[in-house]
Amino acid sequence: MKSLKIGVNEKLYIKDPESSTLGKNIVEQSILMIDEMGFDNFTFKKLGVKINSNESSIYRYFENKHKLLLYLATWYWGWVEYRMVFATNGISDPVKKLEKAVEILTQNVEEDSSISHVNEVVLNRLVINEYSKSYLVKEVNQENKDGYFVVYKRLVNRLSEMIAAVDSEYPYPISLASNVMEGALHQYFLKENFPTLTNCNDSITPTEFFTNLIFRTLNQNIHG
Repeated sequence: MKSLKIGVNEKLYIKDPESSTLGKNIVEQSILMIDEMGFDNFTFKKLGVKINSNESSIYRYFENKHKLLLYLATWYWGWVEYRMVFATNGISDPVKKLEKAVEILTQNVEEDSSISHVNEVVLNRLVINEYSKSYLVKEVNQENKDGYFVVYKRLVNRLSEMIAAVDSEYPYPISLASNVMEGALHQYFLKENFPTLTNCNDSITPTEFFTNLIFRTLNQNIHG
């Protein structure tokens, strides 16, 4: 796991941050800083001060902080995809396979697997709070055409295929899959910030909610 290389669209960076110590430090510290102060308050100038480097050196890796956020989100979804594929690869029962996939996609990251320089626990929290800012922009259509969201879309497609494998007659597998992906982030956000707007709490997890939702929707027994 420590040597795992997550594939990220080359258009999201000017120089691959994985290629140097400075680049890895930019990624590592930006995750911690955005988590601490929020994306809106985060700047390359503040990051430069934190890593004791010129602001201009950060621009040699990323065109702007929007591209950096897209890079971090893409890295996160690539990591989640790896975990989901690895966890479901040996499962032949389509119901159990879907159940495991939903678990991976909706569970909170509580342990840092220490892949390289990325703290996945903090990155998970960052994605919950900030991911929507990566696509709620005027340029989203062009960025989609440029392939910035291909990993996220691929992950939704994988889940939709598993849904269809359980119930081939269900007419909305992609809609259900994308709702699970986006909804999981939203439920964690509500749980933390608007607890009266969700049933998820310390004893009921978003994973339980979405597992129940999917299998009731597909009219399947969760345990096969």
